[in-house]
Order: sequence, then structure tokens, then C-alpha cells
Amino acid sequence: MKPGKENSGKGVRSLFLLLPMIVPRQVKKKGSDPFPAFFLLLFLAIFPGVYQPANAGCLMRGTGDLGIVIERASGSVQVVDTTAMSSLFRIEGLGDLSHASAVFSRDERYAYVFGRDGGLSKLDLLCGQLVKRVVQAGNSIGGAISQDGSLVAVSNYTPGGVKVFDAVSLEQVADLPAATADGGSSKVVGLVDAPGQRFVYTLYDAGEIRSVDMNDPDKPEVQRFPDIGRLPYDALITPDGRYYIAGLFGEDGLAMLDLWQPQQGVRRILDNYGKGEEKLPVYKMPHLEGWAVAGRQVFLPAVGRHEVLVVDSDSWKETGRVAVHGQPVFVVAEPGGRRVWVNFAHPLNDTVQVIDTLTLQVVHTFEPGKGVLHMEFSPRGEAVWISVRDADVVQVYDTASFTQLAELPVEKPSGIFFTARAHRTGL
Repeated sequence: MKPGKENSGKGVRSLFLLLPMIVPRQVKKKGSDPFPAFFLLLFLAIFPGVYQPANAGCLMRGTGDLGIVIERASGSVQVVDTTAMSSLFRIEGLGDLSHASAVFSRDERYAYVFGRDGGLSKLDLLCGQLVKRVVQAGNSIGGAISQDGSLVAVSNYTPGGVKVFDAVSLEQVADLPAATADGGSSKVVGLVDAPGQRFVYTLYDAGEIRSVDMNDPDKPEVQRFPDIGRLPYDALITPDGRYYIAGLFGEDGLAMLDLWQPQQGVRRILDNYGKGEEKLPVYKMPHLEGWAVAGRQVFLPAVGRHEVLVVDSDSWKETGRVAVHGQPVFVVAEPGGRRVWVNFAHPLNDTVQVIDTLTLQVVHTFEPGKGVLHMEFSPRGEAVWISVRDADVVQVYDTASFTQLAELPVEKPSGIFFTARAHRTGL
């Protein structure tokens, strides 16, 4: 069938689907004639090229089961459908995505991608388009979106500090420098959103946590918490938005700030958990953002050790350890908290292990392939998506049976981010 005839046929079918909705409305109006509307629709159906909607290539669908997969080597992302387990679009031109992360707008239509080269990119997931990209720094390490969805913040290595942008226009609204005591500027890590329209972040070089109130973007109110420990490398916020916890690379232990009671200052937890034991070389820094919470138990990667730490979230004391295959990078819980999934640093990065949160035993070990970089659960946890960089694939597994459900070709995949994150604090 020729393209013109095919389009015409589809238009006529659409016409007859619309007639029952349009003609009765015309007839109800006193003295109205339904036939002008009929002939207008007939004309547009036969000659579809005369009128095209502004975004003819965009999808007309919900966004709750969409997501993106970072293609780290090519500066691109794939927009995916988590229900169909398929790829919808490929969006290019996003710069250096070697350490990229993303957050989502409240309506789940837009993704904000933070590139390592300082690029902040806004993507339209329904249209598969790059809306706007700004290079706001020389080297950045992640970002966050505010509680009300109006502001996007980016944490920077070079020149340091945090910059805040309007989520709609990507126009800069605030610049928060990270000055150190010697007059320099610190790398910023662990940037998260917090309740009360705040952003919280950590200064790597200065050993300091800062909380900024952005209710008035023209006058940000910064609260400083110095002397938290040496070389804080990453941080997280608990799902309820209460506790902000920074991991320390320069010493064992973590620094915790109670955001409900900030006047109490920073408290050290899990102090010296590796003291007196032989240190192992650290092949890759673990990511705390992907930590696991299951009931009152918190599962954290132990820096430089083949262990996952188990912590009581009331006392913030260690209650156990789970010996695992290698140095854990991501320790993430299924949405229901029944099991925790762990991947590992090089050279053991071909393996994933699953921990039962009741027995604290490893119940499943499998090898998706070399270069397992990230894991993301479907919104209710029936499936997990795993990026396997060296095989150029993303694999999808059933979380109950551990059977593989699908495999998608993706060029050097790394981070996987689903739109369900839009409604979770700290993600």
C-alpha cells in the first residue's frame, strides 16, 4: 500500500471514531448544523498533511512506567518502557556520561541528566527529545530536584560548589560556592533533596555538611556543619527525609545529621567498624545513595571490605555483617524490603548476589557478565534491570524466581533510572 493511501485509511478510521463524540455535541446546540463539522473532519482525514499537531512524533501515554538507561561511552540515553521491557527512543548529544545520574520532574515527563563534563540536560521522555542542555561547570558529580519540583541543583568538582536552576527554563537562579578554610574551593558530593525545600550536600575537601533552604531562591539560607570527618566521599538521606548520612573515606565510620533536630549537630555512627583489621585496596568507591532499608534494618556497603554492614535504624548501631563475593558498590533493596541485591567492584564485577533480609544469608548468586554497573527495580519490585557494560546489554530478571525475562541491546550501559523516583525523597 502506498504511504498516501495508508495515511488516508487511518484518517478515515479516526474520523468515524470521532464522529459519535463530535456530532451529538453539535446537534444539542439549538439551530446548529452537524454537517459542517462532519465535512471538516472528512477533509482533514483525506488530506492529513494539511494539519499536523505540534508534537506529532510524541507518545500519547502515561509516564509511570518509563525510565532511562545511560549509554556512558556515546553520550546518549535510551528511553525504556518497564512494562513492555522495551526501548522507545534513543537521545544523543548529552556529552560526557561516564559518571551520569538523573532525576525526574513531578509529572514524570522530563528527566534531568547530570553529566561528568558539567552538562545539565533536560529530556522529554514522551517525545524522545533533548529539550535543553547547559554546561554549568567543568566537572560535576550529580544533582537533585527540589521537593516541589521547581528547582534542579547540580554538585560540582570543578570549580566546586552547587548551582541551582529553574526546572522549566534551566536558567540559573543561585550559585552556592564551597569555600574552604585556606581560601580554595571544595569538591561537592552527596547532594540530595530534603523536606522543607532544602538541598543538603557534603564538602569532600573541607569535611563539612551544608544544608540550604531554597524557599526564596534569591536569598538561599545556608547552614554549615563542619568537622564531620576526613574525606566524605558520598552521602544519602533516609526515605523519610530525616537523617542525612555521609560516608568517610579518610577514616572508618559515617557522619549523621538529624535534619529534624539540626541543632544537635553531626553524630558519628559505626565508628571504627574496621579498626585493627587488615585494610584492603579500594577498587571502586561504593555508592551510598543506593542503600537498602528493610524494616528497621539498614544495609550498607563496607568500604574496602567484602562485607555488607547491617545497622539498626533506631540505635544506629551495627547488628551484623554479611560476607559477600567482593567489595560491594551498590546495595539496594527490593521495594518490599524482602531481599537486598548487591553488585561488586572490579575485578569481581561480573557477579550479583541476593541477601535474605530475615536470615541475613546470601540466597542467590549469579553472573550476568563483566561490568555489572547498576541495578534498578520496577516500581513495585517484580523485576530488576541490570546494566552489563562489557556485554552491551541490559538484562531484566524476575525477582521471585531469578529467571531472566528480557535482554535489551544498549551501548555500554551504566545507570538505570525509572520515573518512579520522581516521588521519592533523595532519589
